[in-house]
Amino acid sequence: MKTHSLEVRGDFACFTRPEMKVERVSYDVITPSAARAIFDAILWKPEIAWRVTRIEVLSPVRWINLRRNELGGVISERNVKTAIKNGTGRLGTYIEDDRQQRAGLFLRDVHYRLHAHFDLKEKNESPAKYSEMFERRLRKGQCFNQPYLGCREFSCDFRPADNTATTIGETRDLGWMLYDLDYSNPKSPNPRFFQARMENGVIDVPEWDSEEVRG
Repeated sequence: MKTHSLEVRGDFACFTRPEMKVERVSYDVITPSAARAIFDAILWKPEIAWRVTRIEVLSPVRWINLRRNELGGVISERNVKTAIKNGTGRLGTYIEDDRQQRAGLFLRDVHYRLHAHFDLKEKNESPAKYSEMFERRLRKGQCFNQPYLGCREFSCDFRPADNTATTIGETRDLGWMLYDLDYSNPKSPNPRFFQARMENGVIDVPEWDSEEVRG
């Protein structure tokens, strides 16, 4: 199977640790699920499933503390259904009534080189067709939605990987990291984790069905 590579840059990023219940605190580097979402943004098709295999960190890990205004709730699904049924209804939310200030520990000035391949859900499909489609869209800068780095307000630039930038050369354990969500039960997605380690700025991501991935 062919491995596809791209580079992403962004001013800010937040790959939120799920154990932090109130304040947002980012993992030290991009997670496989966030990386997979970038590939999905460039080419998503129901016939393929992206699998991230390698993450290369090209800029030093830098942090920034930010305090942001957020909404404490969302418009209820029941109100939306009622408005659709009746043809009228109040679906607005008032920021002043629902505003919450939260502190966050985010990453800044991030630069990654990401590698992934896709699995075909239908065996009679041609992988070359989707590979060419992805590479064409990547070269032209096309995407179905703007790729982002953990939070939608932290958009990122992307381009084909040219392999000229070197990794940061840092080695350390990153602890248990979110791999992705298991949607085998769509009504109750199950998070899966793996023990991440960065070797000279490179994180090798295990296979989805390997013993290293737990959840």
